[in-house]
Amino acid sequence: MGLKSFVEVHPDSHFPIQNLPYGVFRPQPGSDPRPGVAIGDYVLDLSVISAHGTFDGPILKGSDCFNQPLELDVNLGKPGFRPDMHLRPLDVPPEPNLNKFLAMGRPAWKEARASIQNLLSSTEPKLRDNASLRQIALAPVGQVEMLLPIAIGDYTDFFSSMHHAKNCGTIFRGPENPIPANWFHIPIAYHGRASSVVISGTDIVRPRGQGHPHGGSPYFGPSVKLDFELEMAAIVGPGNELGKPIDVNKAADHIFGLVLMNDWSARDIQAWEYVPLGPFLGKSFGTTVSPWIVTLDALEPFACDAPKQDPQPLPYLAEKISKNYDISLEVRIKPTGEENSHVVTKSNFKHLYWTVTQQLAHHTINGCNLRPGDLLGTGTISGPEPESYGCLLELTWNGQKQLSLGGTTRKFLEDGDEVVITGCSKGNGYNVGFGTCSGKILPSPI
Repeated sequence: MGLKSFVEVHPDSHFPIQNLPYGVFRPQPGSDPRPGVAIGDYVLDLSVISAHGTFDGPILKGSDCFNQPLELDVNLGKPGFRPDMHLRPLDVPPEPNLNKFLAMGRPAWKEARASIQNLLSSTEPKLRDNASLRQIALAPVGQVEMLLPIAIGDYTDFFSSMHHAKNCGTIFRGPENPIPANWFHIPIAYHGRASSVVISGTDIVRPRGQGHPHGGSPYFGPSVKLDFELEMAAIVGPGNELGKPIDVNKAADHIFGLVLMNDWSARDIQAWEYVPLGPFLGKSFGTTVSPWIVTLDALEPFACDAPKQDPQPLPYLAEKISKNYDISLEVRIKPTGEENSHVVTKSNFKHLYWTVTQQLAHHTINGCNLRPGDLLGTGTISGPEPESYGCLLELTWNGQKQLSLGGTTRKFLEDGDEVVITGCSKGNGYNVGFGTCSGKILPSPI
């Protein structure tokens, strides 16, 4: 296992010192949001440790990306002075999101990771042996409120799983030619609604809208085919100038990390509206993301070869090293009125045909400018086997068969159902995980 923290971390925890994912939290109700890092069952308050000089490297020293400006006590330099007890924040709140840090780029991210790992290591006394500092720097995760970690300016959702594309095409167009020819040449995507991206644990109200006519007029009312989609999403770091695409072989430097994502979908609304311009109200009512951003540096030990692409992509999408990550994904549904949840699918991030770096490069090839905090969804991550399909549309074959959930069944989600997505990479004696991405369905107001 190698590196070890003085903070006790359970062997099954998603958040050992090898991970250190970033998030934003409130330590108490009504307090200012501040950036943090997960370590075991605690959140390390980055605004506190920044104020105590943890980030003293050449890039982050003096930066306010984690902390409000600080005023030094007048006793500075006098006998008995302790910086940890004599730094007073000015009347400026901590950073409410990670966007400023994201914009600083990979050298800053690596410097921060090294500083945090050193501070939390079992051999470093600065925090380990300072009880008063630990009390204000480490908050039990069960006592904090997690918030959206980024300000999302734009949200794009891709369609990058070949298995998902094939299944959807077979359901709606038949098995003869289920995947359109263009799919193997371009990472297809649509522009989603950033304003309705919510943090894990937020309830989702069943959407209303139009559906295919049954007789005369279109159906209008609450969706009767409400679905989840098992996805992940890349968080953009430094962006690019308008008109200047990002080289696919440099795209990883523009991706801070990944989160779990549930792209809630109203299949009946979507089916009626999507021709000719694609999804709209069938998607925009809610998208849930997990609170912790796992960095690409933390995921690097789990890198694996991406699937072979045939035909060869055009030169601007041809990667010198084409890789995915071995991240095991699972979806559970807790039916309304029941205490137990049930596993409905197990998939893996490595099944994606188009890599996240190809997705980002394609997004910018026309000159489109990305910005720090932009969210790039992967699309539903389905595997090759029926038990690895990433949504109810596939698992029930558009409602043609029932999905067993213990003593009950489902074709699509019912009011009160809770969907919980988890993701984790297994290391040698440790995990690098994402926690959970969950949401419960509430009834339509009418």
